[in-house]
Amino acid sequence: MSDSTPLGEFLRARREALKPQDVGLPGHGRRRVPGLRREEVAMLAGVSSDYYMRLEQGRESSPSPQVIDAVADALHLDDEAVDHLRRLTRAPKERRTLPAGHDQVDPQLLQLLDSWPDTPAFVVGPALDVLAHNALAAALHSGFQRFDNLGRMVFVDPAGRDFYQDWERAAQSCVAEIRAAYGHDPKSPRIAEVVETLSAKSPEFAELWARHVVKGKTRQTKNLKHAQVGDLQIQFSAFTVNEAPHQQLVVYQAEPASSTAAAFAELRSGIDNRQGEQEQREQRSGSPNRLTTRDEQAAHRYVASSKDD
Repeated sequence: MSDSTPLGEFLRARREALKPQDVGLPGHGRRRVPGLRREEVAMLAGVSSDYYMRLEQGRESSPSPQVIDAVADALHLDDEAVDHLRRLTRAPKERRTLPAGHDQVDPQLLQLLDSWPDTPAFVVGPALDVLAHNALAAALHSGFQRFDNLGRMVFVDPAGRDFYQDWERAAQSCVAEIRAAYGHDPKSPRIAEVVETLSAKSPEFAELWARHVVKGKTRQTKNLKHAQVGDLQIQFSAFTVNEAPHQQLVVYQAEPASSTAAAFAELRSGIDNRQGEQEQREQRSGSPNRLTTRDEQAAHRYVASSKDD
């Protein structure tokens, strides 16, 4: 993480991403800096150049709501980026911080995951750590070294570029989601750890992180490729967990009677076969007290520590 303030980093990155013609200014002539000049943003926002410079340098950390809106308009920020900007201007005591035990998933939500044997579903935390998942989600991501952190899986795991057919889109979404979580809790040790690790291991992550693009998980279509069942087109949805707003429930759905639905059924069949074989081995070995695979699922055998190698 940089020594400069999160607010200053965000404003500078978004200013440098704009061209003069994007905001109706003449674009001809050579420029010594990328994007807009500070004084151009100040003019568009209706504030003094000195005041805007203090914002970027972290010497003015509490602008009025009117100034925030004016700067947002000048930088052509979308709604999510404006919300992110407002969070960065709040006093530290007003920001949401993660509670103790924030990586623990509610038992009722765990039961819900296992009640969807035909639908891949999992829960992620702010740094995109996979906190819990059902059996079909594990089978869908079985080609990865670990199903532990979506950022590591996209940027570091060798399977990522094959699994995510539109890898660039997946990479951009991943970084924008972590950036959105960072705006809620800039001092989160876990987010800082993930950003530092991924920046060191992936130049692509470092480049995207420096752009300060913000986008939370929403709903979209994803094209995936599984080594066993082939190409998949899934409808991706993410839902905030009311009891733990720092967690999100992620669900992958297939169109009914589609090839993707058939692929999910094939993966489910493999899970059932392995469970049956496991139960038979346990019966032959005379170990009736051992938890079965399905019991382990209900107990939720997986809570991610997500420590990178």
